[in-house]
Amino acid sequence: MRVALGLGRRAMGQTWPNPAVGCVIVNAGRIVGRGHTQAGGRPHAETEALAQAGALAQGATAYVTLEPCAHHGQTPPCASALIEAGIARVVAPLEDSDSRVLGRGFEMLRAAGVELSLGVCAEEAARDHAGFLKLQTVGRPFVTLKLASSFDGRIATATGESQWITGAAARADVHQLRSLHDAVMVGGGTARADDPMLTVRGFGEMRQPVRVVVSRRLDLPMMGKLAVSAKDVPLWLCHGADADSYLTEAWQGIGARLLSCDLRAGQLDIVSVMDALGAAGLTRIFCEGGGALAASLLSEDLVDALVGYTAGLAIGAEGLPSVGAMGLERLTQAPRFELVETRAVGVDVMHRWGRKN
Repeated sequence: MRVALGLGRRAMGQTWPNPAVGCVIVNAGRIVGRGHTQAGGRPHAETEALAQAGALAQGATAYVTLEPCAHHGQTPPCASALIEAGIARVVAPLEDSDSRVLGRGFEMLRAAGVELSLGVCAEEAARDHAGFLKLQTVGRPFVTLKLASSFDGRIATATGESQWITGAAARADVHQLRSLHDAVMVGGGTARADDPMLTVRGFGEMRQPVRVVVSRRLDLPMMGKLAVSAKDVPLWLCHGADADSYLTEAWQGIGARLLSCDLRAGQLDIVSVMDALGAAGLTRIFCEGGGALAASLLSEDLVDALVGYTAGLAIGAEGLPSVGAMGLERLTQAPRFELVETRAVGVDVMHRWGRKN
């Protein structure tokens, strides 16, 4: 099962709106087939592994990291494919929360006489599939908030200089994390100040994450890197209904996808933004700021994981804070996270935190 989980992780960020599933087929103690969900969500992991196993799938055990699908979509159900191939036993960690499946895949297998072993590595699988499961249950994607800052929590000097607070190794690590998510998200202020590309670089050919910019008025540079690459790499703009129609037409004309979101207290409602991104099929979002967007996500309890890169320099109180104002009066109001990992990344320190239960 851990081999299958490792295969599934290879596909993270590449398969949305489908889950990144891994499958291993074992016959007489030997692995005869391996597979993971392919880019774009198809073919599924079971199909890939069965094709590799061929006739050796007869009487074999299939280790699958999520319940095999039971519905007819663009492909036949994976549960049916396992049955037709003669698989004798299926080992799976947990049930698929998609309403079209939700135990039906296991029911099909049982009805065909396939032995089931469930709950194996369930905790690990739940972590790996957290984005897909969250989208199916609450309609929103899993959000990782990344903060790269000085030792005193600043992301720029008072004049706006920010390149580079952290070192090359940390920046390369960020690209690897981007590759594991369906989308990279920033606020309009960051897009205007940094003119970022927000692509994954240094990992060869791959399905690039969607670039998401949250900008109420769409007042973004029309000749910036995001704009000139909009036809080549997906660019989604979350905006308010009061955005100028000229700008909405201009951005659509150069290839951007526009998502109109609700306003609250004169600002974009971040809950509406996440609902819209979930409705569009995103399961995992990597948010890279800026401070106002980070504060809104934290204030609405929408952050599932925090990743921090801390550099060994101090900028001082006049510098730009990594998180904007949250209006907290007591520590008990502050969102808390549990430390998962800490390690040196070049000259910086990376620390990863998970939602506190």
